[in-house]
Amino acid sequence: MSSETPPAPPPTPPAPEQGGRTDVEKVLLGRGEAAQRLSPAEERFEAARSRLGWFLAPTMALVFALLPLDMDPTQQLLGAVLLGVIALWICEPVPIPIGGLIGVAAIVVLGVAPSDEVLAPFGSTTVFTFIGAFILAQAMLQHGVARRLAFFVLALPGVGSSTLRIIVAFGAITCVVSSFISNTATVAMLLPTALGILTVIARLMQERGLVQPGFDPTRLRVGTALLLMLAYGASVGGLLTPIGSPPNLIGRAMIEEATGQRISFVQWTLTALPAVLAMFVVLAVVLLLLNRPEIRRIEGVAEYIREQRAAQGPMSRAEKNTVFAFAVTVVLWLTPAFVGVAAGTESDVYALVDDRLSEGIVAVMGAALLFVLPVSWKRRKMTMEWSDAARIDWGTILLFGTGIIFGALLSSTGLAATIGEGASAGLGVTSPLAITAFGVVLAIVISETTSNTSAAAVVVPIIIPLAAGAGVDPFVPALAATFAASFGFMLPVSTPQNAIVYGSGCVPITKMIRSGIWFDVFGAVIIIALVPVMVAVTGIAG
Repeated sequence: MSSETPPAPPPTPPAPEQGGRTDVEKVLLGRGEAAQRLSPAEERFEAARSRLGWFLAPTMALVFALLPLDMDPTQQLLGAVLLGVIALWICEPVPIPIGGLIGVAAIVVLGVAPSDEVLAPFGSTTVFTFIGAFILAQAMLQHGVARRLAFFVLALPGVGSSTLRIIVAFGAITCVVSSFISNTATVAMLLPTALGILTVIARLMQERGLVQPGFDPTRLRVGTALLLMLAYGASVGGLLTPIGSPPNLIGRAMIEEATGQRISFVQWTLTALPAVLAMFVVLAVVLLLLNRPEIRRIEGVAEYIREQRAAQGPMSRAEKNTVFAFAVTVVLWLTPAFVGVAAGTESDVYALVDDRLSEGIVAVMGAALLFVLPVSWKRRKMTMEWSDAARIDWGTILLFGTGIIFGALLSSTGLAATIGEGASAGLGVTSPLAITAFGVVLAIVISETTSNTSAAAVVVPIIIPLAAGAGVDPFVPALAATFAASFGFMLPVSTPQNAIVYGSGCVPITKMIRSGIWFDVFGAVIIIALVPVMVAVTGIAG
């Protein structure tokens, strides 16, 4: 859930034309910013949740700190702070990144660890991977590269003449784009295109007499399927690469810290790919079964796409520079893997390349290219200005740093081992499968009520000591929990992308809940089944 992108109230009645016909364009394309307001019931819920956080966070921290527990005082203080931070993250009385920073400050002030040790993770290579990747994504959005890619795919032969193929192609586009760009930004960027296509379909159905003159175009099943594919496809595609979604980088860093096993860009992608493909097939099948399009063969969409591509014109210099910088970054990210295949991972040349081309350094280099590749040398205008880069999601970067701080302190203070031993004995989950399933279900449940970033930051530090306490390698359970943190499908408040498509007015809440329940279940089964297999196949756990 994200308070930055609230869900919208139910849609307004359709606007009539002369003769009682619905003005399709006005209904679907003229909703404006008003569609992003919270309904009165949602406002009351958000206000109550926030008020609860102001009292719950300090109360939980204080009570735990004062309990007469038989544990090390430093561990107890750290546990108290963590409980307070988790309450802040779930209830959001303050922005989520600020909740993490409050916890970091409390850790230092209470003497849990010295400030230099506590703040060290902010200098990790993964923080710079975040920064570089966010800047590259901002350039792709700003200069229209991602939207151009979407229209290119939709213009492929045969796609624009079938509603089924349009929905599947749109989901594929969303998956690919969101594997490198923020899920929320991907959906926000592609939503106008989806609504434009839906407008053409609705107008065609109106002209063919397939609907009543005063029909409501926001209640078409084809629209529900298209927009849910947009929202859910972004969540699924975000799993594909380490930079696809903030929980990926947060979970990966915690796993690497706890296990000492490095997860490369290629290893992560190969491990996630089967789960992404399987879940995408499930999305397409279930959405089309639950929301059978009223019409299959269509005309007009292909013409609409051609018009939009013509309006884009040829690629600008800024777009070409962005594509070049992005391509250089991806090639350099993959270079260590290629060298390892050619020369062997034990060779000196592989060790040299792997050390020099760390993901954080490569991401920063790729982002820096955007500030030196000129759009107009005469005017000294570069592809990006700092004011453009300053708009990236710095809050997520702060949250990442605080999450890694808590993970490192759990290990260094011994609290992780204490939690793991106690949880293993108390819950009775001792097998790798049971711990993996527990982590996946817990992550999905939490991601339905709070941000997926917070879900990863909360669940992964729980699963790692739980596995260790049971004598199980924590790698697979923690990785599965990281994947599951992105699978919040059921409610408009589960993810910002759900909220955005709900705000369009074309997705009834009942249909989102019905579809989301199925996908939560299927997603959990796919992750539990495939992650252990792919970890074994890729040898990612060493």
